[in-house]
Amino acid sequence: MKLKSFLFCAFVLFIINVSCKSKIDSNTKAELQIAVIADVHLQDVFGKLSDYNYPGIKNEKNGKFALIRTMGSQLRSTRIFNENYFAFLASLDDIVNRNIKHVLLPGDFSDDGQPLHLRGLKDILDRYSELHGISFYLITGNHDVVYPFTHDDGKVDFLGIGGKAQPILSSSNLYTSSSDDTYPPIITEDLKNLGYLEVCELFGNYGFFPQENDLYWESPFSSYNYENYDFEVAKQMASLENRSRLTPGNDIPLPDISYLVEPISGLWLLALDANTYLKKDLNQETPEYRNTGKGLDNLLDRKKYLLNWVQKVVEEAELRGKTLIAFSHYPMIDFNNDASTHIDNLLIGGKMQLSRVPHDDVAQLFAQAGLKIHFGGHMHLNDTGIKTTQQGKTLINIQTPSLAAYKPAYKLLTLKENNLAEIETIVIDSVPGFDEFFELYRAEHDYLERIQAERIWNDTILSSKSYHEFMSWHLKELVRLRFLKSEWPSQFAELLMSLSGKDLLMLSQREGDLKMDVTLKKKLSESIEVSGIQDQIEAMLKPDGLTLDLFEDWSGEDLIFDIYRLRSADQLAFKDIGRDRLKQYKFLTKAFLNSPATTAGNKDSMRTRMTELMRLLDKFMHGAPSIHFEINLNTGDIRSLYDLN
Repeated sequence: MKLKSFLFCAFVLFIINVSCKSKIDSNTKAELQIAVIADVHLQDVFGKLSDYNYPGIKNEKNGKFALIRTMGSQLRSTRIFNENYFAFLASLDDIVNRNIKHVLLPGDFSDDGQPLHLRGLKDILDRYSELHGISFYLITGNHDVVYPFTHDDGKVDFLGIGGKAQPILSSSNLYTSSSDDTYPPIITEDLKNLGYLEVCELFGNYGFFPQENDLYWESPFSSYNYENYDFEVAKQMASLENRSRLTPGNDIPLPDISYLVEPISGLWLLALDANTYLKKDLNQETPEYRNTGKGLDNLLDRKKYLLNWVQKVVEEAELRGKTLIAFSHYPMIDFNNDASTHIDNLLIGGKMQLSRVPHDDVAQLFAQAGLKIHFGGHMHLNDTGIKTTQQGKTLINIQTPSLAAYKPAYKLLTLKENNLAEIETIVIDSVPGFDEFFELYRAEHDYLERIQAERIWNDTILSSKSYHEFMSWHLKELVRLRFLKSEWPSQFAELLMSLSGKDLLMLSQREGDLKMDVTLKKKLSESIEVSGIQDQIEAMLKPDGLTLDLFEDWSGEDLIFDIYRLRSADQLAFKDIGRDRLKQYKFLTKAFLNSPATTAGNKDSMRTRMTELMRLLDKFMHGAPSIHFEINLNTGDIRSLYDLN
């Protein structure tokens, strides 16, 4: 009788335990939220050099000293260097207010892996971890471990007293200028690029090494499994020595710090280190190992073992009923809304960083391996990419915007019941302190005017009333000071910017060759007066409630800027562009692409470029949901939860 009672009690306890565990897993998946913050590029603007008595420049309005870069350098870079410090804090405060306890940082969390900035980042992560119980999970990007081993570096564009540039470098050998427009360089170890060993030692608690409270942790090179997991064994096997491999083209093994962690029951986080470094013979005593810049394309040739590991992890996750979320620094799927061909045909030079678009085989292989959702960064843009294989397996790649570029935002993932994942894009608009350095920038602008520098940045940016407005100005100046010159055929860009929207609409219906010269605008004016094109276009516009005069409110220059807004922010840019302008853009693209002159196959260079421009614009306006949407992880189906109207 006693034995029966004991067995009955044991059985009841077992059922209760299983039931409770199932309930914990179910609740975890139903209510768990994870924030994803990509490309922070944190520079510790209030950091202190450890080996040089230079505090930075004094801000007279509050007496604080700051180590900041010039506004001129910010407005010619695809990221800002200074104000994103405050945006990161604002994002973390927003995360605290939402009671989110898990945060992923998929690379480029630092400016360039310098001790000065990494110390500042660690202080921030430690503070939010200790005060608010937030768990951070990091993986490195190309700006965190620039080289696999510590390397001399520095920046020549820190802002010095009176608006002059102040170089700060880790070696005097890096400075070759003798310009009167800069101060003599400051030499400090704090501007080196740290290697894998030093970065992992600093941030080992944030995913790179197993922690005692983790339910499970492994790397691609672990020899244990889920059943026989032992923390002490995992810790030993997680050493960088055990996580280094010899890849083709190198003569020594280099670290790969990919990892899988189960922080809470039912959730697996898969962090992929897609950085690959290749030896360069520069006839130096110490060889350099440079980042190939190929991102996840490296898995096709140099790091095939990672793909095999991912497939194994996916199978294990399905077997054990785990929800698997993957993240890495690089995109897995084309992020240009299928417009890459048109970008290639239209633009020159960098071509909106087309070289960073992953090979289609990458998406195909990861989707076929069974991976369902991946968060990427690197591109500083908002996008949702979808890849479905012939076998019906679907991979969703979510490109997370950067806090250091337009449009500043982070992604919020909510894991719900029935294997649903809700994705929200949280725009960071209110940023206390974003205008902290404006008076210092004014001194810089005054100095540039005094020395009559070429192509001075527009100081209207210093009238920004919000971080969102500030970042919009950043993109506008970046287009003016850099992209127009480096990415657009000069003659075409010059002509396009001289035309109004009305001119462009008239152009869409003109037949015959279109000569790309200064006479085109005059010919368009003549066409309006002597031909029936205007009446024809007015009739076309009427069903949509539009008039030709509405197209006079914007120019080709506005169109180029809006193309970059759409490219960077996808659907997040719609509100900034405005419903009326978008409606006109949609009509314009339709008018061009359906014009008899276009469909007839005219091959003159002007019409060819205009056609590619309109195809690009059309694709940029019609992408997958990217603001607020829900993914069915069982089927790969996406449902928008955001009303674009």
